[in-house]
Amino acid sequence: MTKPVKILVVEDDNDINNMLCELLEQTGYKSVPAYSGTEALMHIKDDSFNLILLDLMLPGKSGEVVLSEIRGNSQIPVIVITAIGLKDSVVSTLRLGANDYIVKPFDNNELLARIEVHLRQSVFHPDEKKETVLTYRDLVLDFERFDGMINNQSLQLSKREYEILKLLMANPRKVFTKNNLYESVWNDEFLGDDNTINVHISNIRSKIGKLKPATKYIQTIWGIGYKMQE
Repeated sequence: MTKPVKILVVEDDNDINNMLCELLEQTGYKSVPAYSGTEALMHIKDDSFNLILLDLMLPGKSGEVVLSEIRGNSQIPVIVITAIGLKDSVVSTLRLGANDYIVKPFDNNELLARIEVHLRQSVFHPDEKKETVLTYRDLVLDFERFDGMINNQSLQLSKREYEILKLLMANPRKVFTKNNLYESVWNDEFLGDDNTINVHISNIRSKIGKLKPATKYIQTIWGIGYKMQE
């Protein structure tokens, strides 16, 4: 028996979420609602989906952070649905890894057509294998060992250090604020005065420095956050 196409609907507005789920169910898809970025990531971790409809302005983790984490280890089609129609927002979201972008209010038939297109593309261009490593320059992150390596030497990262480095390496051009990093890695609200992120970044730099002295991998963007050093 063929499994139904399962779509995750990430939208904090109850009415819009219910409308989307009802539309999908009427069309023959199976829908799963999520009302925050954190809830969406929990669903993605525990279940498998064929496509994701993602709002950007979400409580907890923003849509951009959710998209970044998805793209860290998956190429599942993501269609962003948002009220933000500015060109810069569209471009930055597509560069972050979204497959498509549709602005509210939208036409239901247009949305369904776009869903069909991306589902078709994902069938004809499936991931041949799940990547087990992430590389940036000569820095390698091993998903199976949960550790980083330089010249085949282990960095001996802690769980939090590994998650921070994974997020940065998966999106090397993106600047992550302390808020982004804390909410993504600790799954908790960032209070603004916590020095935890600084300490973990310092530890990562120190461990890299022992194996590759005088080479910078993580750049501090003063007053904003961190990104991979270009």
